[in-house]
Amino acid sequence: MAKVEIMREYCKACSLCIEACPKHVLALGEINERGYQAVAAVSDDCIGCGNCAVMCPDAVFTVYR
Repeated sequence: MAKVEIMREYCKACSLCIEACPKHVLALGEINERGYQAVAAVSDDCIGCGNCAVMCPDAVFTVYR
């Protein structure tokens, strides 16, 4: 089963990944150490497409297929 890991401490909450996710796995979560509302995985429906990693300007995603 695919999954996504997020380095929340580097997320700047641009939300590009949320829009790119076809399964709606991502959403804005809690405030991170830098004061941004970081992205979090809200479901286990990840298909491993990697759209989030491609869209992220800060490279905070690791996608496992």
